[in-house]
Amino acid sequence: MEELFRDFKSAGDPTAKLHLAQVICMELTLHAMVEEEIFYPAFARATGDEQMLQHSLKEHQELKELIGRVPAAENLEGAIEAIKQHTLHHVEEERRGMFAKAKSSGMELATLGGRIMTRRSEVAEAIQQA
Repeated sequence: MEELFRDFKSAGDPTAKLHLAQVICMELTLHAMVEEEIFYPAFARATGDEQMLQHSLKEHQELKELIGRVPAAENLEGAIEAIKQHTLHHVEEERRGMFAKAKSSGMELATLGGRIMTRRSEVAEAIQQA
């Protein structure tokens, strides 16, 4: 994602910027969807930490709202910057909190990661075929 955000920022052509904004939004939407579908339920079962789970779900909802504003954004750069800042904050919180707790709880993170990647590929392929 960091590379996509850098590419967006450095793109000079408005058409390229729009395309990159769409890719960023799609990638983040896919990520949130499979994380909510696979990782979050496994985290809840393994840790019982409902507060941390609800906080992450709230941040996903906020991200979805930011993404929803992109198509009508008069300031595309500002809209993508808001998404970037929100995403970086969320990722850092997950790394320090949720993923650390998941690891210490004995969750099979490698197995879950594989399931997440497989599901993400399935959904991405279905979207492309639609």
